[in-house]
Amino acid sequence: MKKIRLSFLILIFFSFISCFSKNKRLLINGAGASFPYILYSKWITEYHDISSDVAINYQSIGSGGGIRQLLAGTLDFGGTDIPVSKEEQKLSKKEILHIPTALGAVALTYNVPSLKEKELKMTGELLAEIFIGKIKNWNDPKIKKWNPNLNFPSLPIVIIYRADGSGTTSFFTEFLSIVSPSFLKTIGKGKSVSWLVGVGGKGNEGVMGLVNKMEGALAYISLSYAMSQKLPVMAIQNKEKKFVRPNLKTIQAAAQQSLKRNQAYTSSLIYTKGKNSYPISGYTYLILPKKMSNKKGVALVEFLKWALSKGQSFTESLYFISLPPSVVKSALEQLSLLELD
Repeated sequence: MKKIRLSFLILIFFSFISCFSKNKRLLINGAGASFPYILYSKWITEYHDISSDVAINYQSIGSGGGIRQLLAGTLDFGGTDIPVSKEEQKLSKKEILHIPTALGAVALTYNVPSLKEKELKMTGELLAEIFIGKIKNWNDPKIKKWNPNLNFPSLPIVIIYRADGSGTTSFFTEFLSIVSPSFLKTIGKGKSVSWLVGVGGKGNEGVMGLVNKMEGALAYISLSYAMSQKLPVMAIQNKEKKFVRPNLKTIQAAAQQSLKRNQAYTSSLIYTKGKNSYPISGYTYLILPKKMSNKKGVALVEFLKWALSKGQSFTESLYFISLPPSVVKSALEQLSLLELD
C-alpha cells in the first residue's frame, strides 16, 4: 500500500514539473500561406526535438491573412508567397524583412477518372479561356487539339479556386495575365480576384478536398498538396513553347534562369525563359517585423538559421526545392538586419 501511495506521489510530482516546464516554453505565433504549410509543419516538428523550450505555432490562413495579421501586430511572423508591397508597408508604417525559405510550384490538377493516368497538356491561353468561363466542357475541341490521343468524356468542367487571399492565386493569375490579355482585362491578377465561374475553397487544403469530391473538377494548387494526395498534374506550355510538368528539376530550372539574370529573390519566377522551366514557379517567404523583442527575436533567428541550413534537407521529399546557396546567403544577411529591443 505504501509503495502504491509513493508511486502515486512521484507521478503527481513529475506531472507538476512537466506542466510547469510547458508553461515556461516560449511561444512564437505565425500564420499565413498554405502553399508551404506542409514544409513548415515538418520543420516545426523536427525543430522541437532540438529546442524543446521554444514552441512555434504556424496556422494556414493564406498569404493575404498572414500579411494583414503581421502588419496589425497580432503575429510574431507571417508566411507569404509574394513580397509585402510598399503600399502595404506604408499603411502599417512597419518595415518588414523577407526571408526566403524554399522554392515551389503551382500545379493544375483535376478529377476526371478516365484521364487520371494520362499525360494531359494545357497551354496558358487555353487555361485562361477555361477560367474565364468560355470553355465549359472537358471534350471541347480546343482541349482535344493539344491532346489528340486522349478520349475526353462529355463532362462539365468544375473550376475550383481559392476563396481566400492567396499567394497561390497570385502566382496563377500572374501567369494567366501574362499569356492572355483577355484574362488580364476580365479577371486580372493578385492575391484575391473576382472569379466569374467556379467554386471557392479555403486554403490549399480546402481546394484539395473539393477536387477529391467533385468529378470534373479543375483546380490550381500547391504541387506539394497534389503530390501528397497522389493527384494528377498537367504539363503546362512554357515560354519556349515546351510542355513541362512541375517537378524538382523544372522548378529549379526556373530559379536558375532568374539567378542568371541577377534578379533578386523577391523577383517573380513566373513564365521565365528556359526550355525546361516550369512556368508557374516561385519562392515562398517568412516575413517578420524589422524590430522585435529580444527574447522572441533571438529564438526566431535561431529557428530560421536552422531552417536555412539543416531544414533544407526536408524540402525535396515534400516536393519543394532547396534554396540556392546565393539565396541562402542573402536570407542570412536579411536576418542580420533584425533589430532587437
